[in-house]
Amino acid sequence: MRRLQIRHVTTYQFAEAVTLLPHRLLLRPREGHDIRVQAAGLVIAPAHQLQWQRDVYDNTVGLVTFTAPGKRLSIDSRLILQHYDDQPLDFLVADSAVSFPFHYAAAERLDLGPYLTSIFDQDRALLSTWLRQFWYAGQVVETYLLLDWINKAIATGFTYQPREEPGVQTPVTTLERRAGSCRDFATLFIEACRALGLAARFVSGYQCSSTLTPGQGATHAWSEVYLPGAGWKGFDSTSGQVVGNDHITVAVSRHPESVPPVSGAFRAATRQSPVMRVRVEVAEIPA
Repeated sequence: MRRLQIRHVTTYQFAEAVTLLPHRLLLRPREGHDIRVQAAGLVIAPAHQLQWQRDVYDNTVGLVTFTAPGKRLSIDSRLILQHYDDQPLDFLVADSAVSFPFHYAAAERLDLGPYLTSIFDQDRALLSTWLRQFWYAGQVVETYLLLDWINKAIATGFTYQPREEPGVQTPVTTLERRAGSCRDFATLFIEACRALGLAARFVSGYQCSSTLTPGQGATHAWSEVYLPGAGWKGFDSTSGQVVGNDHITVAVSRHPESVPPVSGAFRAATRQSPVMRVRVEVAEIPA
């Protein structure tokens, strides 16, 4: 078990006071058998009202309604949590799904429908061509190995490039550029899985890695695939690893563009180009 401390500060500086419209926050980790939040604090300015909700994916959502204008918006989230997923490879896939191809049970397939539906249908032809190096019709392969091959091929065959622009690249764009951000790699992996008939979803959260300077951390994106008998298993196509206790899940979604940590809008008397700054610190708390 690891104890982790997370601080995530987002600020927007405006040239003049603006009217802030409601903002949606996805900053609190998803709790379960693997993650338990011990303490949480959220400091927001200017004056506001905060309401907690759960969305259709059971993500915890903070809805902020501002009651005063301001030249500066500040959202400061602090968390302490326990992470128990220290053996990410300790899982068993149901006999029916050990080998690929396999079919989900009818009841599961009904629930998994949104995670089986491609977002980028126009990219299916090129994606299918790229996938033939891992699997072709008539071949039987171990399901986990197939996923591992695809995951590692993205991590080792593409160049990681952080991007500040909102949204994600299409799979075709990532395949053509052979480069992208973590969310672009996750999107490619998800669409590859869906093209094969495997249910997959997008994950937004934090990463605490030994490759980062102590005290540093990062917002991060990866994927989860539903494997009968094992449930939703995480694959990080930036590192090529199976997700464990260095990944902290905050939100999941079928669509890679629907779960940013902070989203909202504002009204102003004149055209504004606010300056945004984000600082993320993730540190392990010694036992």
